[in-house]
Amino acid sequence: MGNTVNLTPKHLLVVLSIVLIWGVNFIAVFIGLKTLSPFLLSAIRFGLSALPWIFFLPRPKAPLKLIIGYGLFNFAMQFGLMFTGIHLGVSPGLASLVLQVQVFFSMGLSFLFFQDRPTAFKIAGSLISFLGIGIVAVNVDQGSTFIGLIMLLLAAFSWSAGNMFTKKVNSESPLALVVWGNLFAFPVMAAVSLFYDGPAVILSSLQSSSWVTLGAVFYIVYISTHVGYGAWSFLMKSYSTSAVVPFTLMIPVVGFLSSALYLGETLPWWKLLASVFIIGGLVFGLLEKQVYGLVKKLRSGG
Repeated sequence: MGNTVNLTPKHLLVVLSIVLIWGVNFIAVFIGLKTLSPFLLSAIRFGLSALPWIFFLPRPKAPLKLIIGYGLFNFAMQFGLMFTGIHLGVSPGLASLVLQVQVFFSMGLSFLFFQDRPTAFKIAGSLISFLGIGIVAVNVDQGSTFIGLIMLLLAAFSWSAGNMFTKKVNSESPLALVVWGNLFAFPVMAAVSLFYDGPAVILSSLQSSSWVTLGAVFYIVYISTHVGYGAWSFLMKSYSTSAVVPFTLMIPVVGFLSSALYLGETLPWWKLLASVFIIGGLVFGLLEKQVYGLVKKLRSGG
């Protein structure tokens, strides 16, 4: 099952829904960070994602160290670093793009640990998409802090490492894996928030939270985490890494468009061109069966 190359139409719809959810999530994060610190927002996300659901969903049947590793890399480190990068000035649209370097990290780690060798088409498609990322890197404005971009790259690596734990953990319920992973991420980030923010700042931030902030937290926890990561965990277990992770390259397109619509983030020609390369590379990878089928047909006909 893990060697499946292309997604079924139903699962293709699922992964495209995840792309939409995660692309819009960057706006929710941006709104949440207006009131809450990166560490506090992370701790709240993990706490609400885990509780009270751990009392209703059994712990995944896997060694505890694998579940802890999944929680630390996929949640504590990824989102702690990502939220910090956005807090330091990286725009939501750009953050959604930089994070997609995880596609290449994931493919490399998957080959290293699982001998999950991507096909030539998948590699070529990813390289085409990477040209889109290169276009953004060349044209990005100077407003994004260098340290913020470093935080996003580290977050991307954390996500890819988390993907490896996802493939290792044998969980009958993808949502249970997400919930228990968040349980182990919560105390880590709560301790970090308490140390860096302090009780006074934490209390003040919670008291000044508006309904808009609460709405953003609701989206981050229940839509992005429970729905998004629950479905993602299922797909990562059902298909090879190279068949699933390239779809995340579409997240920046949603991130750019939602940032332009909601935040007024500019959408110049180079962002549109980058989006064309990103989507074009993904489509190229998806047409693998059709191209091989056509070549085979031409050969047999010849």
